[in-house]
Amino acid sequence: MATTDTVVEHEVHDDKELWSGAKEPFKASYGKLMMWYFLLSDAFTFAGFLIAYGALRFSSPTWPVPDFVFKTHPFGSSELPLIFVTVMSFLLIISSVTMVRGVQEGHRNNTKGVVFWMLLTILGGIGFLSCQAWEWTNLIATEHMTVTRNPFGTHVESGVYLNDDGSESDEVFEAGASYLIHKAGGHGHGHGDDHGDDSHGGEAHSDDGHGDGHGAHATDPGDYKGHVIDNEGFLHRKYKVTEGPNEGMVKYESFGPKSFGALFFFITGFHGFHVFSGVVFLFIIMINAASGLYVERNNGHEMVEKIGLYWHFVDLVWVFVFLVFYLL
Repeated sequence: MATTDTVVEHEVHDDKELWSGAKEPFKASYGKLMMWYFLLSDAFTFAGFLIAYGALRFSSPTWPVPDFVFKTHPFGSSELPLIFVTVMSFLLIISSVTMVRGVQEGHRNNTKGVVFWMLLTILGGIGFLSCQAWEWTNLIATEHMTVTRNPFGTHVESGVYLNDDGSESDEVFEAGASYLIHKAGGHGHGHGDDHGDDSHGGEAHSDDGHGDGHGAHATDPGDYKGHVIDNEGFLHRKYKVTEGPNEGMVKYESFGPKSFGALFFFITGFHGFHVFSGVVFLFIIMINAASGLYVERNNGHEMVEKIGLYWHFVDLVWVFVFLVFYLL
């Protein structure tokens, strides 16, 4: 009987120790565990956005070709597809490497090392944001893309462009060819040269099957033999279909699917906000590390490790954003 009482008392004692708290689940602190929870919920948010992008893209008859949309850069007049976004991605990936080095130095309680590598990480984040700012400025100010207007289109039929006198030009294209609609007097890559002939032409139709075609009508005062000028001053080049059931029909370039601009600015902007927030937090934590605050806590600079988890997550999300918008 005495033995049984002893066993029961021992089990109760063990239960009290089990529920006494102060035990780290999965050998991780509560701070890091909560960071993982936040990153998991944020991953679901980005996944929802990217799935929505895929659903809208594959439900559209045509979609802008990334090699055509993202071929401009500030390094010169030549056009190199995706070279600029590659530089952006390189900066972010390198900043992830420097963040790893910062965490390693934190585990060694090397304050100078932590500050040095975190500073390089901050510079990488600022470089990425600067590149994204230039890309947005180019798309909005130069190529006039907005959340409701996409000047990048793709032909669904083969054809030949018309001259200002209504005759066929030497510019022919195949189905799937990309074009950019720009404003009169503006500049942009792709088709859409300015025309100034004031003579009116015959009936023209928008490029059925894709885009919105809003703002451009053949009965507008800006309807000429070589192009149509819509109410916003955009030039829509006319062409004659050379193959298929609509052979011989005269049409004009229409705007691309407006959802492309809305999704691009929203998703890349949402990711850019994460990068900006990360840079701010990195700067604050770097200052605290330089002051010796984390050395006094004697926890291996855990705060540096937690912001490192966030920064690696931001880098990983960019890999998927890069794949969806720039490669597929």
